[in-house]
Amino acid sequence: MITINNPEMKSLVKSEYTRRDILALTSFLNEKNTFLFPSLPNGLFPASISGDADLSGYGKVWVRDNVFIAYSYFVIGETEKARLVAISLLNYFKKYRARFENIINGVTDPSDFMHRPHVRFNGAGLDESGDEWNHAQNDALGYFLWFYSRMALNNIVVPDSEHLEVLELFPLYFNAIRYWSDEDSGHWEEDPKIEASSIGVVLAGLKELKAYYESTANGSVFSHNSKLSNLIELLNFLIAKGESALSEILPFECNQQSYLRRRYDAALLFLVFPLDVVSNSLAQTILTDVKGMLEGDYGIKRYLKDSFWCRNYLDLPHSVRTAKSSKREAWLKANNRDMMPGEEAQWCIFDPIISSIHGLRYQLHRSKHDLDMQIHYLNRSLGQLTASDVVIDGYRLRPFQCPELYYLDNDKFVPNTSTPLLWAQANLMLALYQLCRSSSHLD
Repeated sequence: MITINNPEMKSLVKSEYTRRDILALTSFLNEKNTFLFPSLPNGLFPASISGDADLSGYGKVWVRDNVFIAYSYFVIGETEKARLVAISLLNYFKKYRARFENIINGVTDPSDFMHRPHVRFNGAGLDESGDEWNHAQNDALGYFLWFYSRMALNNIVVPDSEHLEVLELFPLYFNAIRYWSDEDSGHWEEDPKIEASSIGVVLAGLKELKAYYESTANGSVFSHNSKLSNLIELLNFLIAKGESALSEILPFECNQQSYLRRRYDAALLFLVFPLDVVSNSLAQTILTDVKGMLEGDYGIKRYLKDSFWCRNYLDLPHSVRTAKSSKREAWLKANNRDMMPGEEAQWCIFDPIISSIHGLRYQLHRSKHDLDMQIHYLNRSLGQLTASDVVIDGYRLRPFQCPELYYLDNDKFVPNTSTPLLWAQANLMLALYQLCRSSSHLD
């Protein structure tokens, strides 16, 4: 049974779709502004266009979110929008290349997260925001490297010599911090640990950069004081380190023997799609884990006992809401607010990813099971669209929007205030496109 939050969607959600159905559904959602992606003049996107975006910080640009949005545009054929994101992110990193160089050369300490390359910034002027933030997010840098290299491989961007110099900083930086054993804050920007999801994203970026250099015979030599002077040699070394680390950690997200240890995490889905950096057997294990352990009626939990947007989250002091997860969990426990199973927030970015995974499998093998699963998880995504009468924390949400997540307000799951989340929109747009491709095989 699929939960449909907007009653108007009930007649549009089907157990079988033709290509015409998907095109009509996409057109309908476009008319309802479900896929509204207001961008800055340089092509970058804020994380959200919600009413509280300035207060929450979601009006800023996240590297990770922009890559997912731009990649979705690339896949559906709107390559100019993808190109602008790739160029603007490259220009941002070029502007602050000293952040990479200082860590590479041992001038600054990467354990101070403000010294690392900033992954959330003011997009209009490509300026660092200056506010305190945990920028130790290797996955964000890996996503950029993967995406930009793919755009270069497809001749959507054509880097000049200065751009190539900036790209070359990424493997040097990953080598300097020993990314394969680095404790970073990863996708969820929480307590640092050695995370398979971060290692896997960096690995995908390194592989894509290697593919680009080999395709162009660039093979350029570093001008930096590096023990490994040849780029391809360095990339091979880093790729081997990442693959070895993943083989020791997966299917865990983190296997450190401490409170950081985590078996199940939905961020591992991204190693299956869009990155395709794990074996088929590991991909299936990750899918099975997420469906069996993290799936809820309204969305998918990031991980078990996730306290971010837990039950009655808006009742927590602001300092607790914005604290690291371990501090938030300690406060909850001290105030007799121990989380019970099922009180985690259920996110809306994952169901369309699972739908796309099954869609690509169906297009390759024509398995009816994969087609059924592709439709099922697309329908779950469509069911997450907001209704017309939702008011959260004084903000009236527009209907047919993609929330960031659903959380428990007393005993009812409702969207949070970061609605719409552009990352969720992009994933849904891509899932619809993939089902349209699958349906074309049936018509």
